[in-house]
Amino acid sequence: MSDNNINTFFWHRRDLRIQDNAGLYHALKYNKGVQAIFIFDRSILDELPKKDKRVIFIYKQIEHLKQKYQALGSDLLVYYGNPLEVFKKLNATHPLQNVYTNHDYEPSCIERDAQIASFLNKNDCQFKTFKDQVIFEKNEITKSDKAPYTVFTPYSKQWKKKLNSFYTKPYPTEKYLSNLKQSSGSSDLITLEKMGFSIIENLGFSKLEFNADIIKDYHQQRDFPAVNGTSRLSIHLRFGTTSIREATGFALKHNTSWLNELIWRDFYMGNILAHFPMVVSSCFKKKYERIEWRNNPDEFEAWKNGKTGYPIVDAGMRELNQTGFMHNRVRMITASFLTKHLLIDWRWGEAYFAEKLLDYDLSANNGGWQWAASCGCDAAPYFRIFNPYLQTKKFDPQLAYIRKWCPEFEDVFSYPKPIVEHKFARQRALEVYKKALRT
Repeated sequence: MSDNNINTFFWHRRDLRIQDNAGLYHALKYNKGVQAIFIFDRSILDELPKKDKRVIFIYKQIEHLKQKYQALGSDLLVYYGNPLEVFKKLNATHPLQNVYTNHDYEPSCIERDAQIASFLNKNDCQFKTFKDQVIFEKNEITKSDKAPYTVFTPYSKQWKKKLNSFYTKPYPTEKYLSNLKQSSGSSDLITLEKMGFSIIENLGFSKLEFNADIIKDYHQQRDFPAVNGTSRLSIHLRFGTTSIREATGFALKHNTSWLNELIWRDFYMGNILAHFPMVVSSCFKKKYERIEWRNNPDEFEAWKNGKTGYPIVDAGMRELNQTGFMHNRVRMITASFLTKHLLIDWRWGEAYFAEKLLDYDLSANNGGWQWAASCGCDAAPYFRIFNPYLQTKKFDPQLAYIRKWCPEFEDVFSYPKPIVEHKFARQRALEVYKKALRT
């Protein structure tokens, strides 16, 4: 499309929806002829496997989103390239005045947005971003001295104290849909093949559904991996096919334990990552950088492939490898095993989860791994080392989860022996951690 009358764009990113979208709402409310766009960022896609299910999930959501815009008489323009270069080309053919989008909290994205804002501002175009992924961000929840919280419980208490209906009220974008740029035709959508990705039909994603029957029992069922007791909405919150406001409102009605999970999401994304971006590559607790990791590559391969000889660990890794999903309780068990039993750097595990998890989110993944390794904010104490056998007895007592993913575990001839003995591994980890912390 080369309509040079367009001067206001809304840039979809981690908000693949029209309804209850903060940035889109503001763009439509204060402008006419708003054109929605999406950019497949080559700097990200070029680093991903060519059968990455997350790219295909996004692509399918873009197809749906494009159809929704077309049903409204408008269109979603989709580009493939470096975002800054895309805006440079748009600016060369359009008299840009405004570009709207929603905040992104990852350091690399903040840097990208700063470059784009600088370019646009130099060309008399405003770059406007809005809070949309979290309920509270950065300086909205702080201590009395304005310092950020680094412990979850007092943060969550303040979060709940501040919450009112204003923060869960949806943005009524439907009131201003007439201000979308009307299109006489539809633009072509670049194919997955042209971007170098293969089509996969069975993605394994759960559909977007707020299931009250599951959520009302969340606090009782959440820790049992063989039970369908979690929302499976993390992928939809990750890519914004639903809003955090809708999810929070639902949690307030049905289960405070599930609400706490959403508060953890705010804690890591809008608070820790925003105030302490160094956690992306460094321990939150600096002294833990002194830990002498063993980093045995063969043991790491055994862990990745679900061949450690510990059935609950192996079941989790096999579920991850085959489906792109892992139950949250099992994420803690597998992460504890890698960092404590095998003394492998948490960053190795974090990177592997980032590659495999369909719902991968930098802040939550980083927070979870640093929690397991005891080096993060409000982390498990270093002497807390999960016993895989006790975890199995407590959370998979009938061995239903293990039998599903490790059916051969009871066969002494085909199932691998434990890669390390638990008591020995525990004592070794305690000694290594103690040595690092007293140095």
